[in-house]
Amino acid sequence: MAVQIGESIPHCSIQATSGLVFEPSSFLGKKLVLYFYPKDATPGCTVEAGNFRDTIEAFTRANAVIVGVSRDSLKSHENFKSKHELPFELVADVNEDLCSIFEVMKMKNMYGKQVRGLDRSTFLFDSKGILRHEWRGIKVPGHVEEVLKTVVAMS
Repeated sequence: MAVQIGESIPHCSIQATSGLVFEPSSFLGKKLVLYFYPKDATPGCTVEAGNFRDTIEAFTRANAVIVGVSRDSLKSHENFKSKHELPFELVADVNEDLCSIFEVMKMKNMYGKQVRGLDRSTFLFDSKGILRHEWRGIKVPGHVEEVLKTVVAMS
């Protein structure tokens, strides 16, 4: 069962960029924006990451940390992060641990075929680690601005 509004993320430890390990408890004291995206270096995912990058100062002023998650490898994440100068960490959820916790894997239509893929979603946690807002099945245009507005309103 997915994490619900009012709940915290179960303990997990998953490799992230910069040699770090993603552990939910390490974000206590800050708001956490955990965004799931389908694949590094694809058009929509690059735009979304760029939008978070370009608004990082506003998120930081609002005491929020951004963390991206996909099923790509750590090497792919490091390349994507470096190429696009992303100032936040990316979690390599290759075993779909976080994807399972948040139930973001869905059947999608791709070129007329049903494929299992990651549903673009964002989750906002307060400084106590409690899920306060979620966006599922989102479209990239305007999404980061909406998340930022919600983060600022929590201040």
